[in-house]
Parts: sequence; structure tokens; C-alpha cells
Amino acid sequence: MTDSQAPARADRRAEIAAGLARVRSRIADACAAAGRDRAEVTMIAVTKTYPASDVVTLVGLGVTDVGENRDQEAATKAAQVAAAGVAPRWHFVGRLQRNKVKSVLRYADVVQSVDSVRLASALDAGVTAIGRDRPLDVLVQVSIDGDAARGGAVPDSADPDAGLGAVTEAVAAAGGLRLAGLMAVAPLGWEPERAFARLAAIAALVRADHPQATELSAGMSGDLEAAIGHGATHVRVGSALLGMRPTLR
Repeated sequence: MTDSQAPARADRRAEIAAGLARVRSRIADACAAAGRDRAEVTMIAVTKTYPASDVVTLVGLGVTDVGENRDQEAATKAAQVAAAGVAPRWHFVGRLQRNKVKSVLRYADVVQSVDSVRLASALDAGVTAIGRDRPLDVLVQVSIDGDAARGGAVPDSADPDAGLGAVTEAVAAAGGLRLAGLMAVAPLGWEPERAFARLAAIAALVRADHPQATELSAGMSGDLEAAIGHGATHVRVGSALLGMRPTLR
């Protein structure tokens, strides 16, 4: 067993448990303020830069969903977690290059960052190529402010590759994919309330054409309350849960 697979020290487990309790309380309070059922919101523990032992600890504390944003780290970590006998639901939440598709498909249950028709097509082909026995759940990433340079399909755009309508239609039509909903990050310089209100309006338009696209992944450690207030079904929490991130090398 490697150090990253080894059970967490008692003090680290207590630290994670305390962070988890605080985040769960914040989610419950936000749901109450919004008049929503707490069961409607799933917390995704974003564990980039943290060891596999933290994932094992989180699952032992009842966390079911884990997010990663870099394949090089995530593929190794997912294998270590599996070797420890633990099986969370893995979400890939970072920008995905098409040459990493087959690797990501070997561990991810959900890809939340599909923002082009080309990427949707590559994922669909990859599902067939690796003989995956179930469709991949996909969230289409939305560029709330229309700046595709930071990632996200662009609403109200006729771009055949990066327009939101084109991407959602491509995912919905792909036999190896299931259009589960949308994902977004509040743009830099935007107040969370403004950003997530805009996202909620976009999501309503998408659901009018694709009623199955009910999931909305929005909100992170600093703005999860605003996201829940505007209908988020998934919040992606890292530092508020696990502490300050280790320095990337």
C-alpha cells in the first residue's frame, strides 16, 4: 500500500470531518433559505492536489461524489482509490483535451466540462472504442458571459462547434452519451447572484428543449449559497472542505 492509499491519520480525518460538517451545514442552510429540499443538492468533493487517502476518508464519512480536473492526477488517484476498495462517483470537471478522452472514460462517471461538438463527438466515439457498458453522463459547460476563451459553450451563438445549442444537440443525439444538464463557473468580476441568475435562465431554456437535462452544477466554496438559491443541484467544494490546497508541482 502506498502512502497515498494508506488510511488518513486520526488528526487529518478529524480535520476533514470538521470541514465536511461545516459545508453540509452551509448547504442545509442555503436550501432552507431557498425553500428547497436538502436532498435536491449533491456536494461534489473536488480533490485536486489532495491525496487518495483523503478521498478514502471522505467516502468513509458518507461522501458519494468526487471531482477532479486534471487527467494526469485523476487517473492515478482513481486507480489508488479503487485499489483501496472504495468506489465514489467520479466527476471530471476540468477542461478536457480530446487526446485525454480515452483515459478519462476509464474512471469518470460524469464529464462536466463538454463545451464543443468536437469534444462531444470524441467522447461518444471513445465510449464505443473502450467498450464502455453504459452511457457517459455529460454536463455541458456554459460560458455565462459569452467568453469562450475561459471554457464553455456560448449561449445565443450560431457557432456550429461552440454554440450552446449545437453542443447540447450533439450530446443529446450521441448514443454513448446522456445529456444530464449544465455546468458553469461564475465569471471573474461578476457578482455570484448575477451570474447564477443568468445561468438559471439559460438552464430553463435548455430544459424546454431537453427535459431530461435537469442537473445544474454551479457554485464552489465561496459562492455555493448563491448557486443553490438559483437552482444548483450540484455544488463543487474543495478548499472549504479539505483546507488550503498543497502547492502544485
